[in-house]
Formats: sequence, C-alpha cells, structure tokens
Amino acid sequence: MWRLVVVMMALNGCTPAPGNGGIRVGLITPGSIADAAWNSGAYQGLVLIRDSLDLAVSHVEARTPAEQDEALRAYAAQGYDLVFAHGFEFHEAAERVSAQYPGTALIITSGRRVQGNVAPLIFRLEEASYLAGMVAGGLTRTGVLGFVGGVELPPIEAAYQGWVNGAKAVNPEVRSRKIYLNSFDDAAAGREAALALARVGADMFHHNADAAALGVFQAVKEHPRVYVFGANADQSKLAPERVLGSAIIDLPRAFLLVAGQVKAGTWRPKVEAFGLASGVVRYDPNPALDSLVPASLKSRVQAAADSIVAGTLIAAPRPASMQAGLGHLPQRHRGHRGCSPLCPLCPLCLCGKKPHEPATV
Repeated sequence: MWRLVVVMMALNGCTPAPGNGGIRVGLITPGSIADAAWNSGAYQGLVLIRDSLDLAVSHVEARTPAEQDEALRAYAAQGYDLVFAHGFEFHEAAERVSAQYPGTALIITSGRRVQGNVAPLIFRLEEASYLAGMVAGGLTRTGVLGFVGGVELPPIEAAYQGWVNGAKAVNPEVRSRKIYLNSFDDAAAGREAALALARVGADMFHHNADAAALGVFQAVKEHPRVYVFGANADQSKLAPERVLGSAIIDLPRAFLLVAGQVKAGTWRPKVEAFGLASGVVRYDPNPALDSLVPASLKSRVQAAADSIVAGTLIAAPRPASMQAGLGHLPQRHRGHRGCSPLCPLCPLCLCGKKPHEPATV
C-alpha cells in the first residue's frame, strides 16, 4: 500500500495540463531519464508527443516490479488513454492490468506479444549492433571485445549477439567478454566492470546498461587506446575522442507514431517492429573519428546494412522468449521509393501508396 501511495504522489506531482481532446499519455521508465540513453530517449518521445500533438502527458519512474505494477494500475485507474511502459520487464504486469482496465492502451517497448490492449514495440537493435561490431572487429588491436549489460533481458542479449556476430564477420578470431551488472543505475559498477574487461585485454567496448553505462564511458576515458560504442542513443558527446559510433533507437519517432494513431482513433493492438529498414534503428558513426575507419571496412559495413535491410542477412536470432511476438508480424516488405522511413510494415506506411510488394523473409 505504501508503494501505491508513493506512485500516486509521483503522478500527482506531474499532473498534466489539459491537452487536445482530453487524451492523456503516461510514461513509466525503470530508471532515470538522465541516463543519456534508453530512458532519456523515451522521455524525449513524451515531450515530442506533448509538443507535436498537443496531448497531456505525465511521467513517473518505477524501478522495482512492485512499483511498476502499481504505476501501471495508477495510470489506468486515472483513465489515461495511452501508457508507455518502457521495457521488456513490464510485460507481465501490463497484461494483468489490462485485464482490469481494457480502456487504456498499454505499449511495452521491447515487448513480446499482443494480448488485450497490450501491444509491443519491437526494436531490432541487434541490426545496428551488428554494424558496430563489424567496426570493432576491424579495428581491435587485441582481438578482445568487452560488453557491459545492465540486466540480462532477451532484447539486450539479442543486441549483444548482434555485436559479436558483426565482429566475427570481419575478424573470425575475435573473442568477446561480457559482464552483466544486475543493475541499470550503478555507474560505479559499470566503471569497475569496464576496467576489469580492459585488464583482460578488451580494447573495444559496447554496452546496454542505461545510467550504469555512464561508468563505462568514464572507464574508457581513463584507459589509453580503448574505444567504446554507444547504445540506444547517439552517445558520442559522452567521450568524443573515444566513441567510434552508436547503435541508435529513435524512440521519439516511434512513440509519436503510436500516439498519433491513438489521437486519430485508429490505434489497434498489434506488433510494431522497427529495424534498419525503418530508419528508427540505425548505426551512426562518430564523424570526429571517421579517419580511424579504413574505406574498405566502411564499404563492408554499408554492404552488410544493405543486406540486413533486404532481409538476406540476419544480424542475430531473436531469443526464444520473444518468438511469440514475431508470430504476429507479416512478411518482411520492401518499401516504396520515397516512402516514409516510418513504415517498416504495411500498416505503418505513411506514403499513401498501395501495400508494399512482399519479399522473402
């Protein structure tokens, strides 16, 4: 009960101003929006919804499973039209809440299936991580890669596998070491994990650890001749001379798409999936370090990106626990020339043309 009181106080502390049509949008993050990555991108999406669609918005942090369940119930009980529960770990709680409050659309970022009014946004970050891995595999001097994860969740493990597969495509002899922190918030632990990996030879780092990854960037800046790749956002500013590139999820664009459908009254529970073909997921190199990457390696990375978009290269197989959600997806489609980048699937096409030509998965 005391946790519910805390959540309700948090919601009341950011009571939204009236918006267009009375539609209200909530966001629950499992950590700080100051992480410069996963949670920060979600909050930017919420602000974009407010400013672009003139909808009332609210945000609350809920770190533990109990707090996450109670935050979902609080928003649904208050009659919010749309709630983004930001992470794979929210899925089961959202399904329980949806059974009692079917009028609230519950969107699980990196979720796994549709049930009731619960629907996932699937981001194939492994496709961007694969490209980052190719660069790491081509530039490593020691042949050892390091990865720091927050909690070992299926989408994080998929992105890690993409990173390793990309590196091995360029350098089959490369080895990878990983450490999971069991925390998305402990920057000190992130720093110590990165330093430990550097001591065993890792000179190329990747992560998926939210605020804890700030410690990884600190460790990289302290250690000579070591480089890092950002995750979930462009993180080159965190260590401009050490970040070779970032595997990015453009969360604001994806959030705006869903909120626009809710506002228009056209939203229906379905799987929304985004990979390199959508433009929502992408790999962005750091221009400041562009000279470190040979032209031949850049060409290989571009060719791999083209193959992933065409469906002829799978960056990494999805974990078994996420396969149910993929069963709702239609065949991979080719986009129209000039089509909006926000149309990885036919129902999302914004170009006004006929459905895309099916292609081989």
